[in-house]
Amino acid sequence: MKNDTHSAILLTNISQLLTLRGTHAPRRGRELRALGIVEDAAVLCVAGKIVSVGTRKEAQSDAWLKQADILEIDCRNGVVTPGFVDAHTHPAFMSPRLVDFEKRIEGATYEEIASAGGGIRSSLNGVREAKRAELTSKIVSALNQMAAQGTTTVEAKSGYGLSLESEIKALEAIRDSAKQWPGTVVPTLLGAHVVPPEFKSNPDDYVHLVCERMIPQVATKKLARFVDVFCERSAFTVEQAERILACAVEHHLEVRAHVWQLNPAKLDSLYKFKPASFDHLDFMSDDDISTLAKTDTVATLVPGANFFLGPEHYPPARKLIDAGAAVALATDFNPGTSPTVSMPFALSLACTHMKMSPEEAIAAATINGAWSLRIAERKGSIEPGKDADLAIFGVCDYREIPYWFASDTCSGVVINGEVRLKQ
Repeated sequence: MKNDTHSAILLTNISQLLTLRGTHAPRRGRELRALGIVEDAAVLCVAGKIVSVGTRKEAQSDAWLKQADILEIDCRNGVVTPGFVDAHTHPAFMSPRLVDFEKRIEGATYEEIASAGGGIRSSLNGVREAKRAELTSKIVSALNQMAAQGTTTVEAKSGYGLSLESEIKALEAIRDSAKQWPGTVVPTLLGAHVVPPEFKSNPDDYVHLVCERMIPQVATKKLARFVDVFCERSAFTVEQAERILACAVEHHLEVRAHVWQLNPAKLDSLYKFKPASFDHLDFMSDDDISTLAKTDTVATLVPGANFFLGPEHYPPARKLIDAGAAVALATDFNPGTSPTVSMPFALSLACTHMKMSPEEAIAAATINGAWSLRIAERKGSIEPGKDADLAIFGVCDYREIPYWFASDTCSGVVINGEVRLKQ
């Protein structure tokens, strides 16, 4: 991609501009379908911020156009959306999990692979033995691939070190990566991903380590905004998750959680920590959906994991939306269950397998993703005053973005004011 930096950027000749404007809370129900489309549109960005949004005719009269250093981008009658907000990723790993892949093809389940020493635990040695610079290089590569697919904001979790030193190293590598990438990275401590092998017989001792050493150090070093926990029978119990989230809140960190991915569970006790997001949600009951819909917690769905694991069902997106829950979409980029950096592919899966409309999927992947990371005041929509994060697609209609599955229709991004156009 070609990178350009100018004080002012004018995107013009836009057939459909999807602004997602006018959102003061996470979108729910029919609000998810309101994309705020402007036809024959233009967007002016100055110093990394959006300053003008409207028709091309309106843009031609803007006083900023008298400035000398303006880069004009001809979007060639394409579609422009807010940059995607990928609100659930695990980029801090070294190698793919190809043995897991083969075992799954042969019929092994997620839990069978994990119990045999595969799964999350099989990524530990690579992260523990890697130098921080090596891990940083891997993360930067992933972030650049994400940007090429239209993503400008990424939530990035640790979780493949599962020791004090390795989790700190992973978060430091995420911080280093953020400095080398023009987009926005929101770091999350996932020290409570699974119990590492050395604590297999004493999982509460590992929870103690997470709470008494890991979280305090991460908070002191300001290495993460969120703390996450995988609440599942193959990972951490509800009671252990409560201890971890309570510790995070005590140290002024916000929280989110992997829940209902593999099994049903009673998780009402986690709401008292005011989680920004509950993620996965494959095995939610109707009562769970009703409860979640009454809260401010965003339901972040990651259909890439369902696709790759090959289960017969996906998260109940339609029930969640119809109940009034706030739904977001993310890739769940990780080496074991969702090795994809493509938000357009996640949108396609949402439409074809979860029966979300293209409008709902786009809103879930932009403005609601921003709400799930609690940064919607500057991300997720195209409005004056917000960060200059936009994705340009070489299509005539926004519905083509999820329609052309596994295709590369993104022709470039403006990412915090930096232009990246494909040659």
